[in-house]
Amino acid sequence: MTGNKKFILSTIIGASMAQLAWGQGTEMAAVVSKPVSRTIVLPGEIQPFLNVALRAKVSGYVDRVLVDRGSAVKEGELLIELSAPEMKAQIAEAESKVQVAEGDRLQAEAKLASLGSTLTSLEATLASTQATYDSLKVASQTAGAISGNELEIALRSVESQRAAVEAQRGNIQAQRASIEAIRSAKAAAEAALRALKEVEGYLRVTAPFTGVVTERIVHPGALVGPGSNEPLLVLQQISHLRVTVAVPEENVGGIAKGASVTFQVPAYPERNYSGTVARRAQSLDSKTRTMAVELDVMNPDQSLAPGMYATVKWPVRSAKPALYVPRTSVVTTTERTFVIRDKNGKAEWVNVTRGAADG
Repeated sequence: MTGNKKFILSTIIGASMAQLAWGQGTEMAAVVSKPVSRTIVLPGEIQPFLNVALRAKVSGYVDRVLVDRGSAVKEGELLIELSAPEMKAQIAEAESKVQVAEGDRLQAEAKLASLGSTLTSLEATLASTQATYDSLKVASQTAGAISGNELEIALRSVESQRAAVEAQRGNIQAQRASIEAIRSAKAAAEAALRALKEVEGYLRVTAPFTGVVTERIVHPGALVGPGSNEPLLVLQQISHLRVTVAVPEENVGGIAKGASVTFQVPAYPERNYSGTVARRAQSLDSKTRTMAVELDVMNPDQSLAPGMYATVKWPVRSAKPALYVPRTSVVTTTERTFVIRDKNGKAEWVNVTRGAADG
């Protein structure tokens, strides 16, 4: 068959009609060449876009559970409060250590200021003593101006005062080192307090994203901790869902990212839902010879739920084009399937093979 041939649109039944009159009123239809498009039905599973089992990061007793199964929560919302009395005692002790370290620092810095004042006084005394010695030394050049040991006494006074100044400077240096040690101790105490405060924050279990609590496992009074096998809650995002479809190997090549695909669920058989091809596994399951493909589905009315079974109408397009005629142009008898071609104004029977119907 070629695209420019004409065929009778009306159905003709039986070989006895082969001599049908070929009148001017016969309605004709054109042959169209186009790729074969059809859909296959594949099973799919609806899954939450985000799914998390919330667990306790620290050991403690469940104090309050603020949500239950089916509760809608927002990101950051408080879900569960835990109680850990020993942690409060540790925090109080750490805060006390910080306060003591701060008191030690203030005292040490006050002492340093006092040592500095004393040094200033000693340096002034040294300067005065040195000036006295210098004057006596000049006077000693004149016979009889000073007594014999007066200059020696002045020199000893200068040396003693200089030693006192040096000793005070050493005291100041030692005090500065002591202050640095106190500051380091305070910084360590503050770091320990911050760490405890951070751990204390784990006593408040909050929602990591906006969603719905689908399981509640714990109750007030329960002892929980990082080593527990059971989660506290299960939180799922259901306003945005994934539909996982196992696509057969022969149909994998036609997967187009961003394509829209329709599906139905048994709960609402009259409704058609749609999803967008978002991601594929890029690997076939060795047993089923299928590839997992995920559709992104928006679920604003929350009529869809994780775990639902979906019947997916997967579009399939043939790589080779086929010839299409209206359904009424194809005649099927007990002997053959054919169409009638207009050849130079005469009817000609042409055997054909039915393919996929388009619509």
